[in-house]
Amino acid sequence: MKKIFFYIAAFVPALSMAQTAQPFTIDAKIGKLNTPAKAFLAYRVGGTNITDSATISNGAFKFSGTVAEPANATLFIDYKGVGFAKYVQQNFPDGGPSKTADALTFFVEKGTINIAGADSAKKAVVTGSPVNDDNKKLITLLKPVNDKAQKLMAENKAATDVQKQSADFQNAMQAKFKVLQDEQKNVLRAFIKANPNSYMSLLALGSLGGPSPNPAEIEPVFNSLAQNIQETNLGKSLKSSLTVLKGVSVGSIAPDFTQADVDGKDVSLSSFKGKYVLLDFWASWCGPCRMENPNVVKAYNKYKDKNFTVLGVSLDNENGKSAWLAAIKKDGLTWTQVSDLRYWNNEVAQLYAVQSIPQNFLIDPTGRIIARDLRGADLEAKLLELFGKI
Repeated sequence: MKKIFFYIAAFVPALSMAQTAQPFTIDAKIGKLNTPAKAFLAYRVGGTNITDSATISNGAFKFSGTVAEPANATLFIDYKGVGFAKYVQQNFPDGGPSKTADALTFFVEKGTINIAGADSAKKAVVTGSPVNDDNKKLITLLKPVNDKAQKLMAENKAATDVQKQSADFQNAMQAKFKVLQDEQKNVLRAFIKANPNSYMSLLALGSLGGPSPNPAEIEPVFNSLAQNIQETNLGKSLKSSLTVLKGVSVGSIAPDFTQADVDGKDVSLSSFKGKYVLLDFWASWCGPCRMENPNVVKAYNKYKDKNFTVLGVSLDNENGKSAWLAAIKKDGLTWTQVSDLRYWNNEVAQLYAVQSIPQNFLIDPTGRIIARDLRGADLEAKLLELFGKI
């Protein structure tokens, strides 16, 4: 919620380049810069990362290239002329920009795009581009929600360690964030409805779905988009991914799998048939997962004698087994845990189209998925509905 995140790239496969590439030109003017300052443009076409450079003369520089459809890009200004690799190393040490970084994120698309800034790239204005114009509209519409989210994150950050380990505190914070997420979804739905011909609506649809999209929610909105938007590479990929996601949606039979537990013994999901199973994806390195664990522990201890259990699937890596085992012990996770220690390439995570954690699926005794993404109070409410008060 800190920024507007478009999750669409997280759950669609690498885009094919079936569409014809169209030329683009970027005419830029940033102050009165000259050599050794240099400009770099980084963007992605299909599965290829592209980095281009341009010399700067009296603040002016130009880029050109081709894209089949709009692509997210970043413009960097290297004031000292140290080169792209060293510039990124110095200004993006943790993946995010440092105070010294001067970068502008925008979209490249066919046609001529103008960028003008009085003294820096990050404060520059982008004109002449329909997709960037629509992006500005959406950012403005989402600003009230994002402002509230930043305040809420500050509140969470200021909490004591005791509060952060408290299930009640985490449930309260989850409830507040859920309100904001619902607000965000309402803004996104309204934007998409008002702009069915905009490529930005396709990107907004990814944010509407979030990191674990629900096909029943997303598909009708996708179908409301203009036909030419649906038939873009990104649109076709999204449609294909929705078909995959339907296989692990509520109402579907949970795909069976076998994976090794902490002792190296193979465990199958089907061996739990006849019980309610919370299939819980997490990892020792995942902060939100560790914060959610007290809720799962509370639910397990309360309902474990009611034909309910938890099966944990860890996305730890091959060098993280000791951290995985330590986290299990520290967090009191006494249920069965499995992992192939392949990080995001975990076979079960891929089978269930898991692109973010924590994430879970509640499976009934017949093996059917009856709920998913139950966190905090939502997990307690669903189990209470199933088992009644204890």
